[in-house]
Amino acid sequence: MARILALDFGKVRTGVAVTDELQLIASGLKTVQTSNLIAFLKDYITTENVECIVIGEPRQMDGTPSESEALIEPFLKKLKQLFPQLVLERQDERFTSKMAVQSMISGGLNKKKRQNKALVDEISATLILQSFLNKKH
Repeated sequence: MARILALDFGKVRTGVAVTDELQLIASGLKTVQTSNLIAFLKDYITTENVECIVIGEPRQMDGTPSESEALIEPFLKKLKQLFPQLVLERQDERFTSKMAVQSMISGGLNKKKRQNKALVDEISATLILQSFLNKKH
């Protein structure tokens, strides 16, 4: 089997999470500047066995796409061109940022660490990936 990557895509930063090769455990990998994301993915995918990328799907409370979707659509087209062999999936990401902060509080991180937006993005990507895995199994 191969790894699954998940992205919490943002205008400035993108959180990245990954599974183990058995696709059982979702772990935060890192947060990447979105301007460097394609280069990061090229490097990662050439060194690791990846079969699927799950991209968070931002939605409003009523289920309609959020404004961020306008940034994600061109990115998805670029991914399809660069990595035609990979499966691209979408996963509802509503509440992941709030859940990420809540998990940081539960984990005992102090306020200063909880304000680290890069860490919030990485945890959000992990939550997106875990939700995808839960739906898959």
